[in-house]
Amino acid sequence: MAAHIGRRLRKGAATTAVAAAAVAALSASQAPGVTSEDNGRQAAAGASAPTADAPADGNATGNSPYYTDLPPLKSPNPSPSSSAGTPVSRGEAEAGIPATVLDAYKKAEAELRSAKPGCNLPWQLLAAIGKVESGHARGGQVDADGTTVGRILGPQLDGNGFALIPDTDDGAFDGNSTYDQAVGPMQFIPSTWAWAGRDGNGDGKKDPNNVYDAALAAGHYLCRNGWDMSTESGLHSAILSYNNSQDYLNLVLNWLEYYRKGSHSIPDGTGGVPEHRSDDNSGHTTSPKPSAPPSDKPHPKPHKPGNGGGDHSGNENSGPKPTPPAPTPPAPPTDPQTPTDLVDHLVGVGTGKLTAMAGDAFAEPVSVRAETKVGKSVAKVRIRFTITGDTDATFAGGESVATVATDAKGIALAPALQAGVKTGDFKVTAAVVGRSVKGVDFAAAVTARAADALARTSDTPLSCAPDGEFADQVQVKATYKGAVADKVAATATLVKSADDATENDKGPYFKDADGKAVRTLTGLQTDGKGLLTLPKLYADDTTGTFLLRITTTGGATLTVELKVAAADSSASPDPSASSS
Repeated sequence: MAAHIGRRLRKGAATTAVAAAAVAALSASQAPGVTSEDNGRQAAAGASAPTADAPADGNATGNSPYYTDLPPLKSPNPSPSSSAGTPVSRGEAEAGIPATVLDAYKKAEAELRSAKPGCNLPWQLLAAIGKVESGHARGGQVDADGTTVGRILGPQLDGNGFALIPDTDDGAFDGNSTYDQAVGPMQFIPSTWAWAGRDGNGDGKKDPNNVYDAALAAGHYLCRNGWDMSTESGLHSAILSYNNSQDYLNLVLNWLEYYRKGSHSIPDGTGGVPEHRSDDNSGHTTSPKPSAPPSDKPHPKPHKPGNGGGDHSGNENSGPKPTPPAPTPPAPPTDPQTPTDLVDHLVGVGTGKLTAMAGDAFAEPVSVRAETKVGKSVAKVRIRFTITGDTDATFAGGESVATVATDAKGIALAPALQAGVKTGDFKVTAAVVGRSVKGVDFAAAVTARAADALARTSDTPLSCAPDGEFADQVQVKATYKGAVADKVAATATLVKSADDATENDKGPYFKDADGKAVRTLTGLQTDGKGLLTLPKLYADDTTGTFLLRITTTGGATLTVELKVAAADSSASPDPSASSS
């Protein structure tokens, strides 16, 4: 306890008298029933008896160890910068919360406000628990999506000084296939995460190592059982359900009170990491109950002017008593801004016309830039891209929704668009996650597969005798902008002339399944190599030159000549024939 009190006094006390007063205040506010420092360690190890408010369904952390550092005595006093950007703090360093972690707490509060309005969950409660459990993900060591850089693990719960919890997740989350360990910035044990886990960042996964997922899961966990955080009983029950220790409850309440007085955003990775844990043997202290807020009322009997506070003139009525100045009310705490709070609008970036043929990937990217009101780019803002429409187009991976964080230039690039087999128009909408600003719509279309050129694969003339069969089948290759055009629809018709595309009623023909003559074939399609091989052609008794016209989706056209002629009578006589 001495180590913690010393730290707090060095930070918050200016004189020995103030320090002594602080020690007295902390000593007087000890939790009822707490008699020694060892009590807190036992509670953290799962050995304390449940309190009256504790639920009977276990707890989120398995009573794993937690950081015991106390908030400073001095309240934070953040002051926003006069220019656009992250507010600048002029208060205690402990009031700073890494930007992405703070964003996760506030997003969770916003969702719970809608999903469970009767819970009245403040984001500052999540911040208090996040501070105690992991030091806000080790000072904000997270990537742009909110996933911790490396796993944050508590000790294995093997019953050796801690609760005994054999492995429940085959090591999937904690890497330990023998015993469970608390995982992530909110220190969930795998058995609890199995039912309490949430997807807070919209990536389709529930990852306890992701601060958005973990914060939302913690919010839902605290709000279960109909607990109302605006009441003392509901608040205490919820906190004790997270870690069943009176010291833990008091510590979280201290940080909750501290953050409610003010806090501010700091860059990710720049936050401090607490120094002491409930399972170490140095500096452990019992957490005091949060004190009542100081009164702003003036002293009812101010001192008279003069040395020592008395009037040495000998005349009690020698002058009017001074009226004490009215106290200046404290400024309300400034709600810390996150990158999302700074966004005024989105702007489409370099996206041309979005078109692709069925089955192809879209060549054009979809991207937006998040900007402030004055056009300044904002990084680390989560943008949700959503596909709507009658086609089966998706993002790479088969999803119709994708969430991406803006980069250092404020730009969010959606995953590649992939066209399905269904043609038609659709729309991609980009919107800021957690903020109501006007989104950006991108019109897109999936068109039928097409070819712009056709060519025969052989230049052999095609000829036949009347009532005969053409020896060679017609084969063509389709291309689009020089590349193979596969799966392109085509039609083949025997036409009357180059200028008359109506079907000819005489000359060469195809046969249908019943052997009947047909002179138009529909429903044809090029193969994977862009090749189209037509069925065999036959000739009736009409001689002459005929035309076969092949067309594809996209406008490619090829006309092939077919000749039907009788055998040449002027050919050399058979030398075996005898003369008369």
